[in-house]
Amino acid sequence: MGEPRYRSRALLAAVGVVVATAAGTAVYTSAHRTTEHQIATADRVAATSGAKPTVRFERVYSAARHREVTLAFFTPTGAAPRGLPMSILLHGLHGSARDAAVGDIAGVLANAVARGSVPAFGFVAVDGGDNYWHENVPGDDPMKMLLDEVPGWLRDRGYGDPFAVTGVSMGGFGALVYARRRAERGDPVSATAAISPGLITSWPEMAKRKAFKNEPEWAALDPLRHPRATGPTALGVWVGDRDRFVVGTRQFIRDERPEVGVVKPGGHDDSFYRKITPDVIRFLAKYAKKAV
Repeated sequence: MGEPRYRSRALLAAVGVVVATAAGTAVYTSAHRTTEHQIATADRVAATSGAKPTVRFERVYSAARHREVTLAFFTPTGAAPRGLPMSILLHGLHGSARDAAVGDIAGVLANAVARGSVPAFGFVAVDGGDNYWHENVPGDDPMKMLLDEVPGWLRDRGYGDPFAVTGVSMGGFGALVYARRRAERGDPVSATAAISPGLITSWPEMAKRKAFKNEPEWAALDPLRHPRATGPTALGVWVGDRDRFVVGTRQFIRDERPEVGVVKPGGHDDSFYRKITPDVIRFLAKYAKKAV
């Protein structure tokens, strides 16, 4: 009990429902699909097979950020890089590419691939600073880096173009903005996974982070103010019921009707992330398979 469910349209109302489970998990499941889609059961994805991910770091120069940044690759051991579908992985506030893989998400992926539960794909992370993945400081534009530089860095190393974006906390906010920008370019990303996204509901609270010059600048990017702006991308959203961002994330789930929206017991920490990364991998895996 308590694991997210993927339900068919025949079982749900046309606009989707929120289901409360005995374990206290509130799960929103979209009714966009007419048949049930489930890549693997929770126990198959979460089970530990001993497989370890391959982790590699590089330093590259970002013209968009006017500095060197760390580029991190998290892939299943043994997976050939050539054409491997990749999800961008965005870190949180005060984080970096090196610690972007929260909740052992890279290990969960490696184990699931080793067990044959999901198709192979990988994650690429990059240093984005602390400005909510936008150009708060003139000449330092991490979103431009994601949109215009990361695909080239991937192609130069033989990987496939980004099929998805995954982010935690500030990175969850950034993932939703990235999906919006891709949609605006007419090149929507296939899937977006937002883990405990930093969706703040008041300007005084957001202003403490010094990531936006003023309230209008924040409002122009705030995913809560721009429902449906991510276009056709499949959305998955996970948050703990004691997370400091739960109010804004609940609002986003109500307004956006993501394919998967989960409010589960937990806080804004790695203990919670480890509970939900198997479901995140299942969600992404559906779209990685289509990207091959």
